[in-house]
Amino acid sequence: MATQEISLDTDKLFIGGDWVPSTGSARIDVISPSTEQHVGSVPDGTESDMDAAVSAARGAFDDPTGWSSWGTADRADVLDRLAAALEARGEETAHRVSMQNGMPITIARQLEAVFPAVVARYYAGLIRDTELEEERAGLLGGTIRVARHPVGVIGAIVPWNYPQTLAMFKLAPAMAMGCTVVMKPSPETVLDSLVLAEAAQEAGVPAGVLNIVPAGREVGAYLVSHPRIDKVAFTGSTAAGRSIAETCGRLLRPVSLELGGKSAAIVLEDADLSTAAEALFGATMLNNGQTCYLGTRVLAPRSRYEEIVETFAAIAKGMQVGDALDPDTMIGPMSSSRHRDRVEGYISIAKEEGARLVTGGGRPDGRGWFVEPTVFADVTNDQTIAREEVFGPVLSVIAYDGEEDAVRIANDSDYGLGGSVWTSDTDHGTDVARRIQTGTIGVNQYLPDPAAPFGGVKGSGLGRELGPEGLVAYQQLQSIYLGASTDA
Repeated sequence: MATQEISLDTDKLFIGGDWVPSTGSARIDVISPSTEQHVGSVPDGTESDMDAAVSAARGAFDDPTGWSSWGTADRADVLDRLAAALEARGEETAHRVSMQNGMPITIARQLEAVFPAVVARYYAGLIRDTELEEERAGLLGGTIRVARHPVGVIGAIVPWNYPQTLAMFKLAPAMAMGCTVVMKPSPETVLDSLVLAEAAQEAGVPAGVLNIVPAGREVGAYLVSHPRIDKVAFTGSTAAGRSIAETCGRLLRPVSLELGGKSAAIVLEDADLSTAAEALFGATMLNNGQTCYLGTRVLAPRSRYEEIVETFAAIAKGMQVGDALDPDTMIGPMSSSRHRDRVEGYISIAKEEGARLVTGGGRPDGRGWFVEPTVFADVTNDQTIAREEVFGPVLSVIAYDGEEDAVRIANDSDYGLGGSVWTSDTDHGTDVARRIQTGTIGVNQYLPDPAAPFGGVKGSGLGRELGPEGLVAYQQLQSIYLGASTDA
């Protein structure tokens, strides 16, 4: 049985450490993708609201005694308190995320309820141990001091698929470095951002350090080009990322882009998949396929092709499809009716281009924006289903002839975000993984870790989040050249 949904409505935005009314009258209405019922609403932020949020963040950063001037230990203490406040609200966060975007509640409890606090604590510990100034001997005489300053005010644009986790990918390192943030959640997932704001208040995050303005694409574009923003951090589609990159390039504004993917799951000849169903599911269909790094192109050796097709078909057929708030659900609905239509459009194109539908491809009976877990066979790497990001529970199984061919096919993509290699020989699998043009890849599993840099190459983005590299992304370097002292 699904958990009962309740309607959550607010008239306020979180700006400058307080709840303030929007300057506009429009609202963002949230509809449950499981039931198609109204579950909440928030103000639809305006450009004036964004101005107020940027002004609050600017003031908090520029204040000589403000957040950027705090000692690293003090900022770390705030992040630790924020982590504790988020943990205390973990179940509520998971519930709100699931009822907004269709993420199965069991997955939301494992990720959205837990991962943000883990990331916040990681960066609290990291900033405590990070020297922000170092001294070097100059090659031309004298001494050099290299200082690491916070970049400034960050415009953070967060997607709907993992809204709290991906928000913290940006907030934690930015705040640890002393930056202040204006965050724009996706219109599909705004109710969980209210929990984040409440946690920030409880944790004593100073006024203006975190500001949250839910809004649509146009106001998001206004934030990206805002003259008082110093850096943009974006997670979302490659198309939107290109537009943001163009704006930031013209403004010479630093930008981090974590974008789409069409990753390969390479099954090697010696792979034993008999006990790997859970790991394969996590690497290929997690969160209803609405995950950017998933290996939705399954590359199978021709000698084992039909066996591997049947393995993935069995996994797909064994997934319970249902209400996102039902703990037994493995595949929930698509995030919106528009997105369901998009996924179904790709299924139709795959059929038209000659792919063989093995399982799924339709809609379950009843309400909600559901798509059955779907597996296509006889797919070639030049077909649309293998080239473009579907962002749904749809897998394409592609045959290869030898490892060189597998590597070639894996790298023949406009994207390079994730991927996996499945083998009985981990060392050999690691060698194959090194040859794949991708920012991240797993061997016999795929699970991003906060200690490792995460991001993509090619059309999958610019820059890295997580790991020490995620902290560097919010640093501004300054070299100070010191000559010999003139003191008598």
